[in-house]
Amino acid sequence: MRRFLLCLVTLPFLLSWDCRPAAPPVSVSNQPITSNVRPLKPLAEMSWTDSESRVQKLGDLAGKAVILDFWATYCPPCKEEIPHLNSLIAKHGADNLHIVGLNVGGAEDLPRIPQFVASTKIDYPIAFPEDELTRFIFGERDDIPQTAVFDRKGKMVTKIIGFSPAIQKQLDAAVEEALKSD
Repeated sequence: MRRFLLCLVTLPFLLSWDCRPAAPPVSVSNQPITSNVRPLKPLAEMSWTDSESRVQKLGDLAGKAVILDFWATYCPPCKEEIPHLNSLIAKHGADNLHIVGLNVGGAEDLPRIPQFVASTKIDYPIAFPEDELTRFIFGERDDIPQTAVFDRKGKMVTKIIGFSPAIQKQLDAAVEEALKSD
């Protein structure tokens, strides 16, 4: 009887422990990783929607190197990364390199985006990823920023989590590699 009462008392506690909401994603890593998660549809079909409800697919950008940067307004490393992403566009040109900032901050982040974009002077489009693209990119970890670099053929070169001076160098090298592909 005691065991039964003990189980009855501890069961609700254990169930409530498993149902806790996850902490908001924040960059905790300075290491690049390679994803082992397989996409459920071709990468070229992965899409995002801009603020005017226009849908764009990765395949629409064939011939350009592409950076998909997953971010939120409340993420300090995301904000630190923006000037460098702007400099990559300036260096390589929009005809060669296309960057999309994909906001994953949730509904509470939406009203903050216009002010954030204005104050950080983002030089690339902001959009919202489809669920499958988010699942694929965040398949192993949900920290942000996550920056995925694709070559001119749409093949993922690398995915990087976080931002630091060392990661900046890794990102630069990945962009150079993506631009070389034909």
